[in-house]
Amino acid sequence: MKKVIETEQLTKEYRMGNVIVHALRGIDVTVEEGEFVAIMGASGSGKSTLMNLLGCLDQPTSGKYLLNGRLVNNMNRNEYARIRNEKIGFVFQGFNLLPRTSIVENVELPLIYDHTGRIKDTKLAAINALKRVGLGNRLDHEPNQLSGGQQQRAAIARALVNNPTMILADEPTGNLDSRTSIDVMALFQQLNNQGITIILVTHESDIALYAKRIIEMKDGLIINDLKIRNRKNAEEDLKILSSVSASNVVEIVERNDIRRKG
Repeated sequence: MKKVIETEQLTKEYRMGNVIVHALRGIDVTVEEGEFVAIMGASGSGKSTLMNLLGCLDQPTSGKYLLNGRLVNNMNRNEYARIRNEKIGFVFQGFNLLPRTSIVENVELPLIYDHTGRIKDTKLAAINALKRVGLGNRLDHEPNQLSGGQQQRAAIARALVNNPTMILADEPTGNLDSRTSIDVMALFQQLNNQGITIILVTHESDIALYAKRIIEMKDGLIINDLKIRNRKNAEEDLKILSSVSASNVVEIVERNDIRRKG
């Protein structure tokens, strides 16, 4: 199987006055093509720092990071921008959609910065990406005309439009209720079944169980790296929710929300 991500003793240090903070303390991790990996850990564990390095948003202090077999951690700022635009799709908790701009224009935006010329008809590519996530009938809607789940689907379409090597999702269900979160995870599972590599950062164990593998971090180290044996199926969970009465759905969703917040 082709290795999409490979790191060797990856470290990241920050200086705060006279204090050096060791955010990552030597990370060795490999992610193969077609995997769906959830990275978990408490605040300060290093999971967001690792996500930033894997997404070429920051450079490590030391160690190696290979993306598709290419050493990327010593690239300059322009090279980092190019690799992000061509190889990585990002999905964030806050959607990061431009207001007063149509959804199709939001999704088309990354292609404006793609100077490779590999995608000729950028609007058609954006339309196809939105159809892929079930928003083909919302092309001209602005973000405030969509539900939270629809906005996150639009953000996922934007991540897909460049045909990236992988999708990095940072707490993509953090602003969503339980049922909408399951719906978004069903979409991620569907995309992963199509061969897309997905790396998901989350602090929610119930969300992580929709992935195929969980990496648990603590104090800048990986303390567990396990394949999920009893993986949850989001589409089946949605069917279960749909089969019960409306009042029970509300009860289940509220109970899950309370548990997640707690």
